[in-house]
Amino acid sequence: MTQDSSTPDKAALAKIDSTVPHSARIWNYWLGGKDNYPVDHAAGDAFREVFGGITDLARGSRAFLGRAVRHLAGEAGIRQFLDVGTGLPTVDNTHEIAQRVAPEARVVYVDNDPLVLTHARVLLTSTPQGATDYVDADLHDPATVLREASRTLDLTRPVALTLMQVSGHIADYDEARRIVASLMAALPSGSYFAFNDSVDTNKANAEATRLYNESGAAPYHLRSPQQLAGFFEGLELLAPGVVPIDDWRPDAGEARTAADVIALGGVARKP
Repeated sequence: MTQDSSTPDKAALAKIDSTVPHSARIWNYWLGGKDNYPVDHAAGDAFREVFGGITDLARGSRAFLGRAVRHLAGEAGIRQFLDVGTGLPTVDNTHEIAQRVAPEARVVYVDNDPLVLTHARVLLTSTPQGATDYVDADLHDPATVLREASRTLDLTRPVALTLMQVSGHIADYDEARRIVASLMAALPSGSYFAFNDSVDTNKANAEATRLYNESGAAPYHLRSPQQLAGFFEGLELLAPGVVPIDDWRPDAGEARTAADVIALGGVARKP
């Protein structure tokens, strides 16, 4: 990290609203973390009452990230990662996975949540050979994301862009596609895009999301399988393509955690 503070940023802490549920904190709660508030517990429990598979989804998304990053740092030889919408730090963050394979890997995290910011500065540390950094920026502003990321990443060399359970924060599908396209357009040939998000075809998840969106929290928008596949347009998909996240190159002996398709994911190369 470029900052080595051992205590949370007081200015950032002052911006945290603990009276309204927040997706990053609720997600942290579902993963078993402690960086959340009672209002997040209530919202998370209410969601889980309608859709009991949400914990499996959270864990499955995290496992998908791990497998994708291991492949990219290993077989694909990628040494630079841009993790947009990183959420709260937990076990096996992107830099830990990548640097376990390639200690010289450089990772930039992007989020605009004050609580994520305070913990990122404390917890995201790098190997001596590599580097990690945190960018306080909004996905809706890809130009700022790229400008700030370029302080740590060499954008003339291949980069792996990761977006996990993030695109639904952008209400308009066409805008979401444009944002991803603009990020990938700034990266050179040989870069990769690793992505997963929830489908709108699971009725329980769709209903829980509808109720969540009515709770006062920032709304999340589910997409159709065809829309999620559309994010990979113009890229070369790696096998097995856009599939249920538990089915993307599962580790030996790894069982599917969900009987129904909840989320789709894939990894693709920029030609």
